[in-house]
Amino acid sequence: MVATSGGNPIALTAEGSSSSHARWSPDGKYLAFLSNRGAASEDSEDEKGKKGVWVLNRAGGEAQQLTDTIQDVDSFAWSPSGDRIVLVLRDPTPEELEAAKTKGKDDAKAKPKPHPFVIDRLHFKEDEIGYLDRRRTHLYVFSLADHKMTQITSGDYDDSSPAWSPDGRSIAFASNRSDSEDPDMNYNTDIWVVSADNADKGKTPVHVTTNLGADGDPAWSPDGKWIAYTTQLEAKLFQYATFHIAISPSTGGEPKVLTLKLDRNSSEPRFSPDGQWIYFIADDDGTQNLLRVPAMGGEITRPIGGRRMVESFTVGKDGAVSAVIGELTHPDEVYYLPASGGDLRRLTTTNDALMAQLHLPDVEYVHFKSKDGTAVSGYLYKPPDYKPGVKYPTILRPHGGPVWAYYAEFNFDPQLFAANGYVVLTPNPRGSSGYGQDFCKAIYADWGHKDFEDDMAMVDYAVAQGVSDPDKLGVGGWSYGGISTNFIITQTTRFKAAMSGAGTFLNITNWGHDLYSRDWEIELGLPWEHRELWEKLSAFNRVTKIKTPTLIMGGEIDWNVPVINGEQMYQSLKRLGVPTLLVVYPGEYHEFSRPSFIQDRYERYLYWYGHYVKGEGPAIPPAAKPAD
Repeated sequence: MVATSGGNPIALTAEGSSSSHARWSPDGKYLAFLSNRGAASEDSEDEKGKKGVWVLNRAGGEAQQLTDTIQDVDSFAWSPSGDRIVLVLRDPTPEELEAAKTKGKDDAKAKPKPHPFVIDRLHFKEDEIGYLDRRRTHLYVFSLADHKMTQITSGDYDDSSPAWSPDGRSIAFASNRSDSEDPDMNYNTDIWVVSADNADKGKTPVHVTTNLGADGDPAWSPDGKWIAYTTQLEAKLFQYATFHIAISPSTGGEPKVLTLKLDRNSSEPRFSPDGQWIYFIADDDGTQNLLRVPAMGGEITRPIGGRRMVESFTVGKDGAVSAVIGELTHPDEVYYLPASGGDLRRLTTTNDALMAQLHLPDVEYVHFKSKDGTAVSGYLYKPPDYKPGVKYPTILRPHGGPVWAYYAEFNFDPQLFAANGYVVLTPNPRGSSGYGQDFCKAIYADWGHKDFEDDMAMVDYAVAQGVSDPDKLGVGGWSYGGISTNFIITQTTRFKAAMSGAGTFLNITNWGHDLYSRDWEIELGLPWEHRELWEKLSAFNRVTKIKTPTLIMGGEIDWNVPVINGEQMYQSLKRLGVPTLLVVYPGEYHEFSRPSFIQDRYERYLYWYGHYVKGEGPAIPPAAKPAD
């Protein structure tokens, strides 16, 4: 906790435990948060309890456990009066139910019996969750007075993003309850409203929005008459469609989209205390800024602009804003913007001591033209000891997504490469967010074409500027960055080394195996009906063009981009005699969590590029060479 006037922060939670989702009670006296610091779960091998809500009195004292549910609490929100909390809970697994029955008994330490996965859904798996059955995520109201819990939504649907009405009688939420087709075939989430004390478990909620695209993140106006939310207007474009800010009457009715002219992905709408404004975050030109728009529409202004990264924010009762903001050369800190609209000031100095010890690279936001004349931008990192006139070994680092971007934030990966003597190129090619819907959808069903040209245009720009050595180029990325890498090395031999992390290779292999069957069908069509397009966009079919030594990596249990892609790519390159190495990390999903594996991955990057791009040392860390 830190005062809005600044000063030293006060630690509220103990070291050695993980806490998240901190939320002040409406009266400001209590802080609730999520943690698994509870008594060890009897069926847990890591001796940690289920993640639940804990509450801390601001005046002092130990945190108290508020909820004790069978399953983890995903998120929660305080009621306006502070007497209740709405919880988001996924239906418990058979193992969790079994553990709850044996809790406290003599056989409690017996490991729950495994149960078969019984699958009957079209969308049936998620990374970090696993196989999906008919267990769903629903809303529950928890009373602080008697600790009683009431389920207020139900059915074969997932419910999320709960928001209390100002009078505490209703809760808005987002849910895909499509009745015209299987909800697993689309992304048609709508905003719904249910009574906070609904005795029938929300079987008859009010249908607030009926847009065919994705609506989410509801927020009530102070008078309870309106709900602001995010909306995608072109359902067929799914991830490529711009997220706008809209409002609808809280009882349902004609919506009003407020950000059409902005044409930038917008998120986290929040009303000002007087209801006159809606604040939101906009993804714009390699940044995220805090914007606001009159609640009934009008000119959009930018309370927090500039080349920075607004990660999240809250609006206080007096209209002041606090925000978590990152910069290119400084990790996230907490900032404060007075209600009067004065200067933005930083409240925390969490990273100052560390950053004072580091000599960081210069980072430039540069603009260049692609092959067809399209204007493209990206961030160019120079080594900390950069000397003008010297041409440096260079790494092209395509980003993930594809609908994502490199932003004005502290990004460790390019910082690490720059610290090791590389110029690092992080372009935002077509397909990236922050440049408008047309720019984003330009690669729809056409991966590895225009984005390839844009990525290569940044390489050409850096070479023309005299900062990059054209004979010492490397490329590599993760997720869509790995996919881009695969497309790149099948179309050019300019790079001396590549790193393909969690990328697709033979697209047909992913159908029914990854979590994107719905996305594949929307963008490419069913594989037995549009096989030609599926094959056209598979790097596998141009594998004989690959001559670049390629390091391939993936997580063993990644169901986002399954490691089978990396295995097939490795087997193909090995058979063709291209220098390659496959590294699979056990127990890791798409995003890694084990620190030693994250460190191992970075070390392997540096050795592989050092050997093949710089011509220095071995390609594999000496202590990590595989046995003969």
